[in-house]
Amino acid sequence: MDVLYVNHTATISGGERSLLILLGGLPASVGALVATPDGALAEAVRGLGLHTSPITGTAGSLRLHPLHTPIALAQLMIAAAQVRRTARRMGADVVHANSIRAGIALGLGRLAPTPTVVHVRDCLPAGAASTATLRLIAATATTVVANSAYTARSVRSAAPRARLEVVHNPVDLTRFDPGRIDRLTARARLAGELGEAVRGRLLLGVVAQISPWKGQDTAVEALRLLVREGVDAHLLLIGSAKFVASSTRFDNEGFVERLRQRIASSGLQERVSWLGEREDVPELVRALDVLMLPSHEEPFGRALIEAMALEVPVLATDVGGPSEIIVDGREGYLLPPRQPEAWARAAAAIGADAELAAALGAAGRRRVEEAFTVSRHVRSMLDVYERARAASAERA
Repeated sequence: MDVLYVNHTATISGGERSLLILLGGLPASVGALVATPDGALAEAVRGLGLHTSPITGTAGSLRLHPLHTPIALAQLMIAAAQVRRTARRMGADVVHANSIRAGIALGLGRLAPTPTVVHVRDCLPAGAASTATLRLIAATATTVVANSAYTARSVRSAAPRARLEVVHNPVDLTRFDPGRIDRLTARARLAGELGEAVRGRLLLGVVAQISPWKGQDTAVEALRLLVREGVDAHLLLIGSAKFVASSTRFDNEGFVERLRQRIASSGLQERVSWLGEREDVPELVRALDVLMLPSHEEPFGRALIEAMALEVPVLATDVGGPSEIIVDGREGYLLPPRQPEAWARAAAAIGADAELAAALGAAGRRRVEEAFTVSRHVRSMLDVYERARAASAERA
């Protein structure tokens, strides 16, 4: 089977990491080509020994705008033509769009009778543009894959006739292996980088792009409350404001500045470390006492399964996909977003009870070994492709 994968951006974020894991796990019987703009993702794909085909990218928001929307549509039309030519040239058996914007390009490209699979990894904000987008995808894609049942429900609400399947994201259990990364060594290494005071502190971390909806401000406020109560705590912010074009949905650069101001006004400059984009995320996460995912809404929660694989207790938003990943009180805790008091209490409880922390961590590793392996994800996606091919053949 030959599969053409399509991604609308060269920037590597959660969806692109899932794509790279899928590509790395494909059997030799699957021929893969990735259509993506030149940049970091294309380089990573080639690092796997696979070929890429350049297409026009877009950073356009799905929010209607008199200037940005026409530009984004023009970019997607160009990408659609490029994808159509590439699919025909390679004789693709399936075309897999790795994002909503890539799915729009497939819909505009009119690839039928070639079966198309569109991966929806985000829950779009309510509005006419979002509804129209999801209806276009539902009308043109052979199959829509959602990364959680929560995401699937958001698609179904806008496009009731979408042919939906749910496939959870995977985690690389070899890279995120607590047996490979000694916790004490990871803590000592981090102390060497940030200062010895970090070694003995309750170490919290958020691994995510820095954006208002990811809730880093909740984590900062929870840290302030902990320190006020006498807890010697420290927060790592791992990630960056990746999407900063004026056409993006959120003012991410402005959010970073507001975060810095809040940290300074709270006197937390020495207790918050901005680590940016890092290649050593497994080592950093292994050093944590608690991984926090305080998003306002979370379609899935890749950082959760990575922390769980490393036996790190997790605190996650109770809005979205995390409730499909963890059982409250078993691997960690599900908490309401925008309520830092609850996050501070839960973090303090874990930090004060070593046996509880160990039990949560062990349960997390068991959970990902059962449900989120690469082999399971690859099998699920290949089954999706086969069903899409069968469905397309029936309509022909």
